[in-house]
Amino acid sequence: MALKIFGHKSPDTDATASAIIWSWYLTQQGLEAVPYVLGTPNTEALFVLDYWGFEVPEVLNSVSSEDDVVIVDTNNPEELFPNINDSNITQIIDHHKLVGGIETAGPIDITIKPLASTASVMYYILGSEEVEDLPKEIAGLMLSCILSDTLAFRSPTTTEDDKMMADHLAFKLDIDVTAFATKMFEAKSDVSAFSDEELIKMDSKKYEASGKKYRVSVLETTSPNIILDRKDSILSAIKTVAQQEDLDQVLLFVVDILKEESILFVPNSEVKLIAESKFNAVVTADLVVLPGVVSRKKQIIPVL
Repeated sequence: MALKIFGHKSPDTDATASAIIWSWYLTQQGLEAVPYVLGTPNTEALFVLDYWGFEVPEVLNSVSSEDDVVIVDTNNPEELFPNINDSNITQIIDHHKLVGGIETAGPIDITIKPLASTASVMYYILGSEEVEDLPKEIAGLMLSCILSDTLAFRSPTTTEDDKMMADHLAFKLDIDVTAFATKMFEAKSDVSAFSDEELIKMDSKKYEASGKKYRVSVLETTSPNIILDRKDSILSAIKTVAQQEDLDQVLLFVVDILKEESILFVPNSEVKLIAESKFNAVVTADLVVLPGVVSRKKQIIPVL
């Protein structure tokens, strides 16, 4: 039976493309491996797949004890299937903090590095010489992941290694990084077809912090007004999602990529208190601007 390779729910560019990259690599090593997604990829990921000539991977709806799996771009069981520990997890490749909760029957291969994307970790595993020999389309996916997760090097998660890797891949591909990243972000900003609840859950992760249950959602865009013009209905949907999922709070951050700031939706007094106490903001309305805050991993989750 083929290895099943997949990332987290609400798949973004890194989760989607990294599954494809690693499936390709394992296949080159003589293994049978198939990439999957755990939901519909976001608009940026769909653009990237189309640009480099890939079909959208099949949606995987469940796993069983019969499945051999590789997990990419997460090690958080909350972002996977409830029975993920029933499957035979053979490898994890990730760049997030170690959450805990995943259990395996025996030792496995785990690589977690403080880099900006999972594709960066894969570059690290392969080494620059092997990356040099990658097919153009696989190298293109790798570059796309790095640009996406670093916001084209604007995010504080960006390391010098990420920049070096991106420069190498861009040179190999003979591609203008700025122009290509602009096209990616324009695709990510096109969210008009999504409902309010779909927007809230599009790039969203559940966390428990200080005894509270949160859904922390981030919408990265070069056109924030497309989202902000729907403020009233989104505020209502935030309350609905919190009630449906028995959460203490849903925190929605609209990241303005060009201005390098976030706009936090403030649906109630508790979120107002979070903005004031955790981000030193002055809140006078149901939206508040947080200058310089662009990274959930580095700037939002740690303060919660």
